[in-house]
Amino acid sequence: MLENIEHLDASVFQRLLRKTVLTAIVAGVIAVGFALWLAPPLVSVGIVLGLGVAVLNLRFLDAGVAKIESSGEGSSKVIKRILRTKTTGRLAVITAVAIILLVFVQSLGLGMVIGLVVFQVLFVANAAKVIFAQGSTL
Repeated sequence: MLENIEHLDASVFQRLLRKTVLTAIVAGVIAVGFALWLAPPLVSVGIVLGLGVAVLNLRFLDAGVAKIESSGEGSSKVIKRILRTKTTGRLAVITAVAIILLVFVQSLGLGMVIGLVVFQVLFVANAAKVIFAQGSTL
């Protein structure tokens, strides 16, 4: 089924990204509310930080894909390598920041990890929904 994801229309990806960001905002508000109620205030700040970084990473990925599509650059191997390299670099920085925060400011780091996890779960759930909905037409 996952091999069919590359056949999805670009507008489907735009809707997926938009829906993921909107659901992340709603889930973030709920998570911050629970964190303020149950945990130290820095956990709430970390959740917002984690969700913000995840959304920013998604926007950079979307902008990179749009830039490559509009320029009509080379082969798909080159495009995939460029996107993979940039994405890996961003994810490495995000991971390093989360680990550093976990070591030095545990509440903030824990909140950031929670925010990142919430975003990824929502992204995977939204993507699975789109793939299953489009699966019958692929």
